[in-house]
Amino acid sequence: MNEHLTKLLAATVMLGSTAMASAQNDVDARYTAYPSYDGADLELSVDPAGTRFALWSPEAESVRVFLYDTDRNSQPTDTLNMVKTNDGVWRAEVNRQLYGKFYTFSIRYGGQWLAETPGVWAKAVGTNGERAAIIDFSTTNPTGWADDHGPVVEHFTDVILYEMHHRDFSIDPSSGIVHKGKFLALTEHHTTNPTGEATGIDHLKELGITHVHILPSYDYNSVDEANMQLNQYNWGYDPLNYNAPEGSYSTDPADPAVRVRQMKEMVKALHDAGIGVVMDVVYNHTAQKDDSNFSLTAPGYYYRHRADGSYSDASGCGNETASDRQQMRNFIINSVKYWATEYHIDGFRFDLMAIHDTETMSQVAAALKEINPSIFVYGEGWTAGDSPLPVERRALKENVSQMTGIAVFSDDLRDAVKGHYSNAAGRGFATGAEGNEETVRIGIVAATAHPQVDYSLGNNSRFPYAASPEMIVNYVSCHDDMCLTDKLAASMPGSTEAQRQRAARLAQTIVFTSQGTPFMFAGEELFRDKKGVHNTYKSPDSVNGIDWNLKHINAEQFNYYVELIRLRRTHPAFRMTTAEDIARNIVFDKVSQPNLISYSIKNNANGDEWREIKLVFNGSDEACQVKIAKGEWIVIARDGTICATGLDTCKGGMMTVEPVSALILARVK
Repeated sequence: MNEHLTKLLAATVMLGSTAMASAQNDVDARYTAYPSYDGADLELSVDPAGTRFALWSPEAESVRVFLYDTDRNSQPTDTLNMVKTNDGVWRAEVNRQLYGKFYTFSIRYGGQWLAETPGVWAKAVGTNGERAAIIDFSTTNPTGWADDHGPVVEHFTDVILYEMHHRDFSIDPSSGIVHKGKFLALTEHHTTNPTGEATGIDHLKELGITHVHILPSYDYNSVDEANMQLNQYNWGYDPLNYNAPEGSYSTDPADPAVRVRQMKEMVKALHDAGIGVVMDVVYNHTAQKDDSNFSLTAPGYYYRHRADGSYSDASGCGNETASDRQQMRNFIINSVKYWATEYHIDGFRFDLMAIHDTETMSQVAAALKEINPSIFVYGEGWTAGDSPLPVERRALKENVSQMTGIAVFSDDLRDAVKGHYSNAAGRGFATGAEGNEETVRIGIVAATAHPQVDYSLGNNSRFPYAASPEMIVNYVSCHDDMCLTDKLAASMPGSTEAQRQRAARLAQTIVFTSQGTPFMFAGEELFRDKKGVHNTYKSPDSVNGIDWNLKHINAEQFNYYVELIRLRRTHPAFRMTTAEDIARNIVFDKVSQPNLISYSIKNNANGDEWREIKLVFNGSDEACQVKIAKGEWIVIARDGTICATGLDTCKGGMMTVEPVSALILARVK
């Protein structure tokens, strides 16, 4: 919190809540009156005429730029005094190209010079992101970069998301990957585990996913890039420099161009493999508060505060940013546009998206669609705490229909299928708990209005909040909380691993055959666990790393995922794009048994070659009998096995659905 704002608000504490609220309104009004600037030249531009610096800092009394020869441990070689121009922007220039130099800014505010900062718009940085770097980005492009592009995506429901962390995916010795924990790990082909099964990028192609969702790849705060031998681990939800790649994922964090080039090489390798790249972004909070790059350039402005002057904390990380203020909104929009253009990123996942306002998120999606119609945006439709932003303006899952081009995660399906995330021992539909059937149906129809779904019986949501299935991401597990393997172990005491794998297959079958967009956590196709640890954001590699030997040990589990994904990709009936089509083509059967859901997808839905698809999910530990219409049926899944082209055929009639399994049938005529 900057000193001026602290004193202004603290002085009202003795006057009561009304005076405090009035003081807060005065502060908000002052920030609203700030000029904003949306030019593309923040904070550095270089051309044949020279190098120009620009910093937005409306209340700064003076601003200077320090130039350095190295990224750290050196004195400045020059100091430039900046001049205030229009729209709160300070400028300075040098009539030569300063490639190879580093720089920082310092502002005078409240009569004091604040600490040096690389600014909020640093696009290249040195070790630990302390100094911004001046590099020629054209020299960082891989061969063929001008023609590089990701998969064409007409509808978000055609996407299959695979969430991964750079280090998890490649760090284990069993990966057979040379550049373990690095961007370059995803450029290596023909890597295998000790028994010869494919790992790395070849594994992704074999699995059949369409996009990787990679945990934060921007420059974050918690890993000391100067001491890489310490093998530090973090998910990266502690942003430092939003517009530069993380140095610990490069082979040389001290060289700003290396991290840029290697991230681009990773993106291109995935694109060449037909796989899109989704970037996990965390604009809702910063790793630091008073010492953050935001606070050191425009003190107080970029954050929301409580009436007593303290930082508001809807992120649960000590602060929250103010997307509803124009310059912060500009920052978010221009930042994602930069990643989409400079790095060819195909999608963005917003962490705690409901801290942002709906208007900002709609503008984000619109701006990205202008760059590439295949780009998509989704996020967590909740906060980790309360916020001064009014509920009706928050990008909550309940407000998703107020936004355009935005999707949200469905906690409905997640908690109903496996059990609530907050209770390790709690069971869900796939593990025998009764009373989740209606909430699972809410997930099946992607939270859209359906004449046979009673939202008053839902566990999490009481109304159809999605206007389209393209607004919903379905999942049962992600990096947060217990992964599915650990959740099943905790909630099924005394069970065998085979029984838990069977429950995992049922859970993921529900996810991948539901309307909306399916999402899976990396390694669960191998039945990967995280040693029962709930929150592994800084756990060691021994907990987080994927053991690729599991691909051999759990080959049947992996093959099940391959066929399940092939089924979804082959048949558009699972990928309807409108709520009207879902309401018309999905028909639920009346069943009396608990833990049983039976329904049909009819009418060659969404142009599918199959006239009807029958899906029956049995989450109980006993077999059940279901009546299937007489006809020529192809058996797609039965008793824990699946084949996208068919296991065999049947004539319908009374059929047995084995415990904890899915029965999937299809007929053409």
